[in-house]
Amino acid sequence: MNSPPGFRIEPLDAQHDRKAFRCGSEALDRYLKQQARQDVRRRICRVYVATTVTDPNGILGFYSLSSCTIALCSLPDAQKKPLPRHPIPAALLGRLAVAHHAQGQGLGRRLLADAVRRTLAVSEQIGIYALVVDAIDQHAAAFYQHYGFAPLQRDTDRWFLPLKSL
Repeated sequence: MNSPPGFRIEPLDAQHDRKAFRCGSEALDRYLKQQARQDVRRRICRVYVATTVTDPNGILGFYSLSSCTIALCSLPDAQKKPLPRHPIPAALLGRLAVAHHAQGQGLGRRLLADAVRRTLAVSEQIGIYALVVDAIDQHAAAFYQHYGFAPLQRDTDRWFLPLKSL
């Protein structure tokens, strides 16, 4: 499937129409409408939105990106061996959603690819071992698994992708 034509991914700004966004998950809709801008202002995370050239204020999808650590004991045994015995630095893709009317067009894949690209770029400046995601449900978990993410042992909804595997 192809993503909507003429779309772009950019940082969330005041111009973007957060109130009109609907993806089918009340928690994700509420986050974008009520908390995302505050998190960005407080430097808790960065939120990126997909818009179109024809409707630059409309939001087709979004994701949030921040830093986190992975407890070494959460990693599968094969991943632990070469790592130091302290929390491992990672990037957290905390939320990813696509608006109802844009679902099924490959936009989720493009948002994920953009998050990976940004994470790799930052990893050239600071240490980041993996990209971590929180899967909101089994459908989301299957999506991330399809792109190579593996579950962390202690967290059933948390998945990771070592950057060296990219």
